[in-house]
Amino acid sequence: MKKILLFLFVAFNLSSCDDGDITLESFNFDDGLIQKCPDSKELIFKTSNDELLLINLGETNYNSLFQPIETGSTPRTLTITSTQNQVIYRKYSSTVSQNTVCSIVPVSSPTVTKEWLATGGTISVLTNELTNTDDEVIGHSHNVTFLNVNFSSSDNSFSFTSYNYGNHEILD
Repeated sequence: MKKILLFLFVAFNLSSCDDGDITLESFNFDDGLIQKCPDSKELIFKTSNDELLLINLGETNYNSLFQPIETGSTPRTLTITSTQNQVIYRKYSSTVSQNTVCSIVPVSSPTVTKEWLATGGTISVLTNELTNTDDEVIGHSHNVTFLNVNFSSSDNSFSFTSYNYGNHEILD
């Protein structure tokens, strides 16, 4: 009987499943500031060490999302596609900087090691006024949120129901 139980135990352990190398993809840019390329209104981005989260808008779409409007109004939205209003997440071989992102001539280092493109979802922007100590309006803070965004790479995908990208502040 012991031999039968030992055989069943060994057979069960040898036939158990291996889930492989499951990796849950995600990112965290909570501490990063939204930056803009100095010579382009089309690109805004956040960096975190060797990671980049980039929004590539046309100038028209940038202006429609980040215009100074009344505080508390309805959020403005744009649909994310793989060719328009792109959202791109990249992982680099080393620390990424504004120069890496905004360079006219592509930099040779760091190199992209992973890339996920948003294949759907919505960019939502809610605008609030920025005031000084005298309650004078000095600019606007645009809170950017991704809604139902799906990221896909050649070998993996992940999604967010809601992801707060952060505040893009524009001073008058």
